[in-house]
Amino acid sequence: MRLKLNSAFIEKIKNDLKESQINWKVIVSIIPIAFLTFLFHELGHWTFGELLGNEMTLSLNNSTTKNGYFLNDSDALWSAIGGPLFTIIQALIFLFVTWKTKSSIAYSIAFFAVFSRYFSIVFGGINLQDEARIAFMLGINKYFIAATVLIILFLILWKCNKIMKINLKALGYYLVLGVFAVLIVIGFNELI
Repeated sequence: MRLKLNSAFIEKIKNDLKESQINWKVIVSIIPIAFLTFLFHELGHWTFGELLGNEMTLSLNNSTTKNGYFLNDSDALWSAIGGPLFTIIQALIFLFVTWKTKSSIAYSIAFFAVFSRYFSIVFGGINLQDEARIAFMLGINKYFIAATVLIILFLILWKCNKIMKINLKALGYYLVLGVFAVLIVIGFNELI
């Protein structure tokens, strides 16, 4: 009886994954997507800092000035804006690619852009995130920028979900994959 129950459960999961458009390609690609999403976000900080004349460093989960300070206070603001802006750009680009191709990989990249900011803001501590630093430098409520970024990203994900016909159950499977991938990136970042 127990073996029959387990095989029925496994068959249900297989059917759910197929219905959710999660195949082996999505499962295998989610970890590289996570690493590239984190790097692309940090590239946003690095790019804005460098364009403003600061010598910047870049790593998996950090980008800062080589000497420890920005040339101007406004440079720090623009560098902070660069990360969330690049994440929004990633989501928009892959919304377009998802719309054109109906690719589950393109959807996964758009999904992970949204998920990575949500995970960081909600579970990483709002005060440690770019959005709170931006709000502090602008002298506004720390939740305003975070809410604005998340609303933009959730609207992009909503549109991607409509394009791919992703329902709440499928989104749940993507969330599980997202948590798994984020934890691997965080663990890897702690090792280096």
